[in-house]
This record gives sequence, structure tokens and C-alpha cells, in this order.
Amino acid sequence: MSNYTIDNFNSFAQWFDGALNSVLPAWLSTTIECVLVGLILLLAYSVLALFYILYERKICAYFQCRLGPNRVGPWGLLQSCADMFKILIKELISLKHIDKFLFALAPYLVIIASMLCFAVLPWGNGLQLINFNIGIFFLIACSSIGVLGILLAGWSSNNKFTLVGALRSGAQMVSYELSVGLSILTMVAFAGTMDIVSIVEAQADGWFIFKAHIPAIIAFIIYMIAGTAETNRGPFDLPEAESELTAGYHTEYSGIHFGFFYLAEYLNLFIVSGVATLMFFGGWMPLRVAGWDGFNEIMGYIPSVVWFIGKAILLSFIIIWFKWTYPRLRIDQLLSLEWKYLLPINLFNLVLMVVIVIQGWYFGAN
Repeated sequence: MSNYTIDNFNSFAQWFDGALNSVLPAWLSTTIECVLVGLILLLAYSVLALFYILYERKICAYFQCRLGPNRVGPWGLLQSCADMFKILIKELISLKHIDKFLFALAPYLVIIASMLCFAVLPWGNGLQLINFNIGIFFLIACSSIGVLGILLAGWSSNNKFTLVGALRSGAQMVSYELSVGLSILTMVAFAGTMDIVSIVEAQADGWFIFKAHIPAIIAFIIYMIAGTAETNRGPFDLPEAESELTAGYHTEYSGIHFGFFYLAEYLNLFIVSGVATLMFFGGWMPLRVAGWDGFNEIMGYIPSVVWFIGKAILLSFIIIWFKWTYPRLRIDQLLSLEWKYLLPINLFNLVLMVVIVIQGWYFGAN
């Protein structure tokens, strides 16, 4: 049995690679593996997006004392699939007086940035597509690409509503990226590495949210607030404020192009929750309590993929809860929250974490 959980996907990956290389040339086996990885990534991306669309609609319905989707399939479980087929067969409307190249490029930039971040997340013990020693840096860099797609979408549409929505989104995402990055950097300072897998493995004897004292809790709270704003979700959904800007920066989009923005929004929700899971709640590590050997052994039998996805979905519930609880902020309130409160607190918290690490004032220190 593994030191962490009963499953370990490294052995399966090595066996599969060896089996292919034993019967095929190296270049062909590598090509097949890359194609399979790409197909699995696309399938996981699509299935998760469909799940999250239904997940939020059901939660929203319960908050508002409604039933939510309940017609297509048992208990409405196939409603997202019906919506997907509908958006796939919708016409792509051709507009005049727009920059057609940038207009078509924008949704692909958004979806590519989302998929690159999605590919970095380790889903289980040995189950990750991209793994190198600056994984956190790569993740933050890729997440910054999405704002370019949004700005291009708003500007190339040649519409005042889309332009205002894009400018709002640009200001919001650039501002709150600072707090997201500093919150992550606070935990990187505690872990001592940017390797995502090493960060997760360092939490085998206790999740960072418990080991790193108050700075980890502060970093987690700020990360959740800033992550919600970074994904343009309520109460920070000013770029898409329906009552003011119709649909914001994607007002002029239709068909699959609109679908790309829609998919990216929901997958960004999962990515924000997944990163919080990795940095604060042990990623795919099971819950362990010192001295409870029987309990720890039982927790180890739960598959690592279940741990990761379960934690991410639970944190996503908190972000969805934000949206359906608080009213939308004004743009001045939104920027004041970041620059006057979250950023100074984050900077102080980072210094505090560094002091704690240097002095060894944390659980598990030698």
C-alpha cells in the first residue's frame, strides 16, 4: 500500500508506456500517448463543465426554494447535455464592422488558457499531465492569458457594451491577480518549493491549512475572495452585469464561440477550487490525524482522485454560495476592496509567513 493512498497511478503509467514501447517504435508510442492524453484532457474538461453547469443551477434553485432543472432526464440530470447540443447546433452569426480575426481568436485564447491551467492540476497520486519544478509559476502565468481573450473580445466586437465589459474585466482581473498570486506565494514560502506534486506530498502528515497557523487561514480567505473575483463570478460579476451591459464582453458572440466563454467560466471555477485544494487542503492527500492509526488507514483506502475532486467540489460550493448570497459590488467598491484592504493584508501576511518559517513556529517543525 502507498504511503499516502492505496492507489498510485505512476505504476500504471510506467506499465502502459513499457507495453507500447515493447511493440511499437519509440516515436509512434510517444505520439499515441500524447493523443490519448489530449483526448482524456478534452473529455475530462467537457464532462466537468457539464457537471458544474448542472451543479450551480441546482444549488441556485435550492437557495431560492425552487426545483431547478427537472425535465430532461431523471431529476434533470441530462439538462446540461441538452444545453450542450443546443449550443453546438446554433448558427455562428456573422457581424459587420468588427475585427473578424480578433473576434474569432478571443474565445480560443480564453479556452486555451483555461485548459493549460486545467492540465497542470494533479488529480491523484501519480495522475498529472504536466509536472515540473516550477509548476506554480507556470499555473499563474497561464491563468494570466485569459484576460487577453476577454479584452480582445470586447474591443473587436465594436460595441460600447462589450468594450465597457472588457475594460471592467481587465481592471478587475489584473487587480485581483495580485492577491491570488500573493496568497499562493505565501504557501509556496511555507512549502519551500514551486513543484506542485512536492507541495502536495509535503502535506502527507497534515494539511497546510492546519500546519501553517493563522497566515495560512488568512491566505485561504483572501485567495477565495480574490479567486471569485478573478473568475468574474458574483458578487464580482461586473464585466457581465446583465442589468447594465446585457452580456458584457460576449454580447455579440453566438453558437460555439459563446460556448467557449461559458465553458471556460465554469472550468475556471473548478481550477480556482482545485488550486485551493492543492495549496491549503492537501490536494489528493487523505485526512490524517496524529495517533489515530486506524482512522488514518481507513482514510488511505479512499482513492486519491476522490479526495481531490471531493475537496474541489466542496470549495466550489462556497464560491457558488458567494454568488447567490451577496449583491453585486460597484466598480469603485470592487477596486477599493483589492487595493486598500486585500493587497496590504496579503503583503503583511507574506512577511508573517516568512518569519514563521524562519523561526520554525509551525506544527511539524524540527
